[in-house]
Amino acid sequence: MKKSLLLVDANEYLLLLLFVSATFFFFTSFACSNGGCQILESCSAATDCAVGLYCGNCAQSGKTQPFCIRGQANVPTSIIGGLPFNKYTWLVTHNAFSIVDAPLLTGPERITFYNQEDSVTNQLRNGVRGLMLDMYDFENDIWLCHSFHGQCFNITAFQPAINTLREVEAFLSSNPSEIVTIIIEDYVHTPKGLNKLFMDAGLDKYWFPVSKMPKKGEDWPTVTNMAQDNHRLLVFTSDSSKEASEGVAYQWRYMVENDPGDPGIQQGSCQNRKESKSLTSKSSSLFLQNYFPTMPVQAEACKEHSTPLMDMVGTCYKAAGNVMPNFLAVNFYMRSDGGGVFDALDRMNGQTLCGCVSITACQAGAPFGTCRNNAVLNSTSPTGPSGSFSGTVQLTGSASRIKPTSFLVIYGFQFFVILLVLYFNK
Repeated sequence: MKKSLLLVDANEYLLLLLFVSATFFFFTSFACSNGGCQILESCSAATDCAVGLYCGNCAQSGKTQPFCIRGQANVPTSIIGGLPFNKYTWLVTHNAFSIVDAPLLTGPERITFYNQEDSVTNQLRNGVRGLMLDMYDFENDIWLCHSFHGQCFNITAFQPAINTLREVEAFLSSNPSEIVTIIIEDYVHTPKGLNKLFMDAGLDKYWFPVSKMPKKGEDWPTVTNMAQDNHRLLVFTSDSSKEASEGVAYQWRYMVENDPGDPGIQQGSCQNRKESKSLTSKSSSLFLQNYFPTMPVQAEACKEHSTPLMDMVGTCYKAAGNVMPNFLAVNFYMRSDGGGVFDALDRMNGQTLCGCVSITACQAGAPFGTCRNNAVLNSTSPTGPSGSFSGTVQLTGSASRIKPTSFLVIYGFQFFVILLVLYFNK
């Protein structure tokens, strides 16, 4: 009697295992993969996610399993074009050169903070249109350096600035309608050093002349005219003397800016940086919003780029007299729990350019407030080739992936159990 009961139990268990295995195989076979997974859907490899998405996680928000996360911007001019430059909001990478795992070129181990995870070329391909660069005199050249006290050291240096500027030149050359802004924290004292640097990088032909920049808060030229005139590179410096001596625009003459670092992410408060005029000043037509902590932490960025980001955008919008920021500067720009900074940019541009909740709802040529799908409030994927670039995601320390070998282990274990049950049923 005991033997027959054992046999029945074993057979039932065998059937149950076979059923579970078949069910698991069915669902995994028909789950999204090979570029078919959309935003927030589970993924097991980078190639599972659709264009503009990557496979990662956000443990700090309780999302420990890999899912598809947005990694590219919709370029607003590809949807609503022809407006003045200052009507758009552009993504800016804070310390764009300070890249995790950047090669050591000076010998000793680097001791400094890191702010980004992929190359400047890739940043531009993914929709970044503004680069914050710290430039120093170093080794008889101009280097990008994340340093202190206005001096670059072996342990804080990254690379000669011309290397990064050549990446910008290659991008502008390949994308004749795109506009890039460079904001320099300037510690270069070599006479005419910046002029020579940009000329040697081949960027002088794209330079937007200071003489044509609006001085009293007027609108900038349209993006169409800027492209036609090939004035597609805006360069600003923190050194006020460079405007007269080298023709490099003094940043705070043309834009207002909120406090960087921790003050810039303090909920409910958006104060102007001490070098900047008041955020409500009408004499500057550009507005830069800093949104990054003083101490950058890769793993925390995904949480920072969720609800708190949009809350701070709203706070700074009101602090500036209901003016939308033209530049949004962040660390680790691709990290988020879904749509991140890219969704924020879509909403900012949507509100300004067409009166819709997202740029993806805008309709070119339609009256303001006429929206394609005004109910879309949550994460959206890039609109496609016309609105995004095919950059590749190069996250460092990103979420672990579920590898094919993991499935072999699962099925192997189940097969072993089945053989064990059959053995005891003999």
